[in-house]
This record gives sequence, C-alpha cells and structure tokens, in this order.
Amino acid sequence: MTLRTAIASLLACTAVGLVPTSAPAQVPSGDPTLPTPRVSADNAVDSVVAISVDGLNTDALDKLGRARTPHLHDLMDSGASTLNARTEHELTITLPNHTGMVTGRRVEATTGGHGVTWNDDRRRPATVQAAAGQRVESVFTQVAAAGGSTALFASKTKFSLWKRSWPLAIDTTRIQLDNSLLARSVRRDLRDHERAFRFVHLSLPDAVGHDHGFMSPRYLRAVEQVDRLVGVIVDAVRSDNELVGRTAIILTSDHGGLGDSHSDARKLANYRVAFMVAGPGVPAGADLYELNADDYGDPGKRRTTYRRTPPPVRNGDLANLTLDLLDLPAVPGSEHNSSLDLDVSPPPA
Repeated sequence: MTLRTAIASLLACTAVGLVPTSAPAQVPSGDPTLPTPRVSADNAVDSVVAISVDGLNTDALDKLGRARTPHLHDLMDSGASTLNARTEHELTITLPNHTGMVTGRRVEATTGGHGVTWNDDRRRPATVQAAAGQRVESVFTQVAAAGGSTALFASKTKFSLWKRSWPLAIDTTRIQLDNSLLARSVRRDLRDHERAFRFVHLSLPDAVGHDHGFMSPRYLRAVEQVDRLVGVIVDAVRSDNELVGRTAIILTSDHGGLGDSHSDARKLANYRVAFMVAGPGVPAGADLYELNADDYGDPGKRRTTYRRTPPPVRNGDLANLTLDLLDLPAVPGSEHNSSLDLDVSPPPA
C-alpha cells in the first residue's frame, strides 16, 4: 500500500466512523492531526528520495561541466534547481545543517532552532530534543505518523543521533562509511521495499576536501565519483516502472568548501549550496527562483539572515518540500518552508 493510498483509506475510515478522529498518531512523537489532501495533489508523488552530497562546492559543477558530472547536470536538466541556495545562517558544518534539513529548523535553540551545534559522535546531548530543550519533530515523524515507511542511509556515524531522536519513525537505518556500498544499499532498498521517504547522505567530496583541499584536483575527482553514485540511485528510480511515475528526487548539500575547510560561515564558498528537485510534474530545466518569484529571492552573493524577505532557498527547505510533495502537513515548529510555499511546478493556467 502506498502512502497516498494509506492516507485515503484512513480518511475514508474516519468519515464513516471506523476510526475515531481523536485516535493517537502511530508514532508517539508525530503530529496527532490526521493528514488531509492538499489542493496541490495533482501529481502522483508518494515517494521521495532525498540525497545530500556532503561538501559539494557548486563551482565544481561549473568547472567539471556536463561531460564530467552528467548525472548531477541531468537532474538540473530534468527538473527545477538552483546553484545559489543557502545553508543555515549560523553554521556551515555537517550535523547542524543536516538536522536542519530534516526538521526545517534553524540551528540556534534559543530562537526556536534544533540546537544541534556539534559535529561529532558525542552522546550528550543524546537526542535532538535534548539539544533543543523542547519537542522537535522531523520529516521522519510526519511521514511515519501518516502510515509511510522511512529509511536513513548515511556515510558518517554521527547520524546515529537521528535514530536516537526519532527511534519509532525511522524504519531502517544503514550507516556505511563506503559511499559505493551505501549507494548499492539504497539501490537494493528501492528494489525491495516500498517506502515514502528515504534520506541518503554521501560524504565522499567532504572527506577528500578535508584531506586534499576543496576544489583541488583530487576533490574534483571525488565529485566525479559521487556523480556516478547519484546516477546509481537515480537510475534505480527511473528504471523501475513502479517508481518512476510516482517518485520525486531532491538533492542538496550541507555546505560547500574551499581550501582545507568549510567552517567559516561568512564565506560564500561555504554557505552557497545546490538545491535540485526532479520528478512528476516538475518542469524540465526550470530555475527555482523563477518558479518562486513572489515568495523566494535570489540572494546573489549575500549570506542572508533569517529575517531576509523574500528568503533564499535553503537546504533546510528539504523537510517541508518533501511533505508538500507527499501532500502532508509541515513539520510542527518548523521555520523553513513552513507555509509549504516553495513551488516546484508552475501554477495552474
């Protein structure tokens, strides 16, 4: 049963009194409100694959070009994208930005953020909720509460934080440091399991950037390698008749990088990231800022604060874009794209 079918069945049962409207959500940490169909439900998307390419400097795509990064360019050609999205404002490091991607929150806990400011395997705070000092939901909890299956595929052990934070909402967690093996695991999972949401983290560019310098020759070769791994995942979707017509792919990054680091959040090379969306109903070759001229604004080279109006596209928009594509409500307490107004298809004529 697909997520869309599960929602329709749940709503039908509620209407005839088979399921009380006060029934608790399937996941204790999820939104107790039953999901309702959205006006935008004109495309049959009931599965989303979100890919984060850790440490992807967007200049690498220009430098390598279409010939050397064909799969990333194909995602842009076949969907809507920008190479001028933004990270979280506070930090340009891995775990804080990825946690923003799945919660839709800024980093700083005192202003409503998720509170994950560290970037290692520490066990205290043990959960995102402990870091924030409050209940924090995620795209995983929202999908699970609606009856959908989720999975996490990560290439850094620090992502175990998410499994501790939302243990009942993530059905499968696979942490594999070898990016090639991880991509094969994703391909097998796409073949063998029906899921509404998969989050895939590929670390290769970041690892090589730290060892040999971001934008160095070895780094550029790593981007070529990760392009091929993205191709493995995208091809697994497009070659499956059960997936291709109902699956959307979102790709972004936690940060860029230049030289031996990416930790200075004031530098353009660190805070500028890609954001790509492809799938049913998404126009080929579209620019995300042109599709969203009334609600989002291209920041140029500016870093931008959260007060900027209109806001830039951020990697933190991923959670609620996923939920919007699945016709589910936004993550409770989220900030990025909380109005579900990041459009990836043109308005109806």
